Amino acid sequence: MPSSTCEPQHNQLQALLESARPFLRGQLENVDDRLPSLVAVLKSVGAGECWHKHGSFLDHLIDIYRILKIWGAPDAVCLCGLFHSAYSNSYVNLAIFDPSTGRDVVRKHVGDAAERLIHLFCVVNRQKLIHDELLFRYSDESELVQHVKDSEKSLSNARNGVFDVEDEEWRKKIQSILPADGIVMKHIKTGEDVHLSRRVVATFLLMTIADFSDQLFSFQDVLFDNSDGMLKFSGNDFTTALWPGDGKPGLWMNSISRMGAIYTLIVREEQLYSIKQRQSQSVNTSNRDEGIQLVTPPILGNCTGILSAKDQIEARDLYWEGVCEVSKRGLDGCAEVLKKSVVKNPFVGEPHVVLGQIYLSQGRFDEAEKEAEEGLRLLLAWGSPWDKRMSWEGWIAWCRVLVMKAKEKSWPQTSWGILNLGLVR
Repeated sequence: MPSSTCEPQHNQLQALLESARPFLRGQLENVDDRLPSLVAVLKSVGAGECWHKHGSFLDHLIDIYRILKIWGAPDAVCLCGLFHSAYSNSYVNLAIFDPSTGRDVVRKHVGDAAERLIHLFCVVNRQKLIHDELLFRYSDESELVQHVKDSEKSLSNARNGVFDVEDEEWRKKIQSILPADGIVMKHIKTGEDVHLSRRVVATFLLMTIADFSDQLFSFQDVLFDNSDGMLKFSGNDFTTALWPGDGKPGLWMNSISRMGAIYTLIVREEQLYSIKQRQSQSVNTSNRDEGIQLVTPPILGNCTGILSAKDQIEARDLYWEGVCEVSKRGLDGCAEVLKKSVVKNPFVGEPHVVLGQIYLSQGRFDEAEKEAEEGLRLLLAWGSPWDKRMSWEGWIAWCRVLVMKAKEKSWPQTSWGILNLGLVR
């Protein structure tokens, strides 16, 4: 690989590692000096005692904050992630703060902007908003793929002074789904109208991507009969979905890759709207929340790649075969199925990590370094693991050991030597 290509990748890896390091070291005060006290507040109201899909509610709240922070989201959005279901919401019963009396308490801790987002997040029907109003309006994946391509060209032209995009199909569709002045949803308890600006909707879409990536695994696939990988929540297999199940990675990436693509369309439409406003020198007095910055997460090809349901299933099954059947297939056989998994789903890190260990044990150090670094980069970018049998911190630590040993061109030749691994320099 040319050095000109390696250097930006190395720089990106180092930047991701630096943003993750305070979380890896538990130095939350280095992220935000308020963060330890905010976590203490969540502990004091019992968040650590509440069950959540992949652990406790407290773990999930901190995870979502971490993911959003690594993605570069604004402070108010990250704080919304930290308290995102604190008043309960349309998905779960987790009201650790009373929505009628606790808003002042939460506002005191996180500020007005974050508390407003937290409250809105909790009072709208998020299933209807994210799925019915956005995701299911793009039932044709090929249309969504084309619209992402077209939107990139439109934005490039506009930045170069060519603004002849009013009638483009992608813009007409996104504007019909989500107009410039936002949409109105119903309050889930009172039925009153709740206005959501386009930027708030985009923010909730971003948070849902983070939310799903952190908590979904094979347990939910059984629960909702998600055998086709489309995550339509149409099944109801509550009797045989025994938690935590077999621990396989879940079939959620097709769904959130489509969410990511729609998020990209909204972001680009907002950028075009802003360019047009500047050109016309018009003043918009409506509540568009233009102070909310929309960031693009470094996942799924910067939210432009869509993973088909078929490919995600095949990739997951190949990965599972590669990590669980080494005694049957041998190292070479497992390496082959893992390489096929990577081709089917290039967006997750764990297949690269396991490949890296296989190559280390075979003395193929250059290949091991390449795979381990790519696995590390992807795991850092997600801020959460795809294979949730181990924690994100555990995967990162193991990746870094593999990278270090590959650079040293050494690997233990005994079982005790494997157990002795751990220190990262």
